[in-house]
Amino acid sequence: MKEKETLTEEQQKEMLAKYDKESAYRTDPKKWAFIIAFISISLTIFHLWRAYPAHGPLVYLLQGAVHLGTALGLIFLLYPATKKGLRKPGVPWYDVVLAFLAMGCMYYILFRYDWITGAARILGFTTLDITVATIGIILLLEATRRAVGLPIVVIASLAILYGMYGTNIPYFGHGGFDWSGLSRRLFYSSDAIFGTPIQISSTYIYLFLFFGVMLTKTGVGQYFNDLAFALTGRFTGGTAKAAVAASAMQGTVTGSSVANTVSSGSFTIPMMKRAKFRPEFAAAAEASASTGGQIMPPIMGAAAFIMAEYVSGVSYSDIIIIGIIPAMLYFTGVFMGTHYEAKKHGIRGLSKEELPSLKGILKRLDLLLPLVAIITLLVQGFTPTTAALWGIGAAFAVSFLRKDTRMGPRDIIDALIQGARVALPVIAACATAGIIVGVVVFTGLGGKIAGGLLNLAGDNLFLLLFFTMIACILLGMGLPTTANYVVTASMAAPALIAYGVPDIAAHFFVFYFGIVADITPPVCLAAYAGSGIARANPMKAGVTAFKLAIAAFIIPYVFVFNPVLLLEDATFWTLLPVLITAILGMAAVSATMMGYFVYKPFWYERILLLAAGLMLIYPENLPIELSGLALFILIGFVQYLRKKRDNDNNSEPATV
Repeated sequence: MKEKETLTEEQQKEMLAKYDKESAYRTDPKKWAFIIAFISISLTIFHLWRAYPAHGPLVYLLQGAVHLGTALGLIFLLYPATKKGLRKPGVPWYDVVLAFLAMGCMYYILFRYDWITGAARILGFTTLDITVATIGIILLLEATRRAVGLPIVVIASLAILYGMYGTNIPYFGHGGFDWSGLSRRLFYSSDAIFGTPIQISSTYIYLFLFFGVMLTKTGVGQYFNDLAFALTGRFTGGTAKAAVAASAMQGTVTGSSVANTVSSGSFTIPMMKRAKFRPEFAAAAEASASTGGQIMPPIMGAAAFIMAEYVSGVSYSDIIIIGIIPAMLYFTGVFMGTHYEAKKHGIRGLSKEELPSLKGILKRLDLLLPLVAIITLLVQGFTPTTAALWGIGAAFAVSFLRKDTRMGPRDIIDALIQGARVALPVIAACATAGIIVGVVVFTGLGGKIAGGLLNLAGDNLFLLLFFTMIACILLGMGLPTTANYVVTASMAAPALIAYGVPDIAAHFFVFYFGIVADITPPVCLAAYAGSGIARANPMKAGVTAFKLAIAAFIIPYVFVFNPVLLLEDATFWTLLPVLITAILGMAAVSATMMGYFVYKPFWYERILLLAAGLMLIYPENLPIELSGLALFILIGFVQYLRKKRDNDNNSEPATV
């Protein structure tokens, strides 16, 4: 299959650095390259060592101090203070100082652990303790600004200011903290910087990110692309459908919508353009599918691990099983949108000669063994740590089955280095999100926000969901997936739970709407990245991505009103009708958005299609759902007759 017009590896790096803050790191640190490599390898080996069952993780403060301290040191060595620094080789002296100062502040906990967890809580923390905490918090915020972006730092800074000066704010006021009290709570407790997010990051998330690196070394990314094209490329609009399928598969092992858009899109977007899809649509299809990768189990943008800790009585293996149906519904919706767009413009599939050989793909089926192994172990009840270790080992073993993927010493070293590098933004985001969550916990702000949302919505669940959705999208515009979920789970989910929404449905609701911010204008980074590859108008690409991903705006409401989609007290006979009506409803709404159903609709037919779609997904009201189904079938039949008539008369298609 031809691959011309695809981006080179260097062009992909430039594109990522432009649209993805996490990828804007130094590529030529000169004499510091060895030190960076040594620290990176040491960090990865530390996590593998502590994950081994015979050892186990250290206590939360010690494990977190090594995890976060080493990561902060690497961030200052790798991420420049400004974009101009990317073009300069080497590492400035001040970044070296900041790197080792940040490591020193975190490692201080290692040396003072007995004091911090013992006598200090009775006798009081010393001036040195508070000074170290202050410097550590400041350096954490600066490192996060460099590796993740400014918005999360602004929110964390506002949270700190609220913790100190929020005593007189109407309704949201609290008892107040001085800096000494607040800083020690943020830095030395299990409720803030070293709280649940960083604890999960230092045990599970790091290992799964390293697992993704190991899979990449075996060429599984290209394999996903080839498999997707072989399965869907021959159908109507095959290139776009293949892009959706490839991104769904990529989403099982990756956790960044922008990175997924660039890596997959560098190949799929030029293919879609050659098939005569509009550049804006090509960019939007890849962006919406890549964003959906963050809701695809088992990784789910690394948020699944934290969700398992936040939702009582639900394990990580439960989360990935529960997440399958909503994820498949999302990709079904995007798939429908690409189909309607292709039918609207008469875009056919690829010829057999243009597609990869299915026989050749089946010969490489062993590349999926590590992914199968890790999912199987998780479903069988093994801990995520054990499953990740076996998955990493399986990926390493599978690489030796063929010469082009066999990992030599240089490849192993590079994988250990990459394992640390891809984890840095996640670690920084988790730690900074911990500051926000800590302040919410210390001040009781979460309960007040929940109460405020409930008062604002009155006794109307739909209004409460709508206000929560807006809050999640706004936060999602500035926060990465994991941090966004951590914050919204602490601030927005309690309001839904207080209303009576099942815990798991409330957490999935805020999780979904935090993610779709990447394709919601005006701040739609995944769509911007895709438009850069497609040379398309970024805002038009964002609007089109929003239309394609309309399912993501419908599904969360469906599983709140019908928790059976999340397997809550579900049986086959209760799940089946909800699935059918949800799929048909999405088909109608997607047709409305894309301007094509069985045939090009008149304007009033689009309105009726939208009404039919909303009626089909109306919760537990059989007469309304049946009315929506009847309207859906009627519009389809009328359009079929009109299409048949126009074809028989060989006339121009009806105008929209």
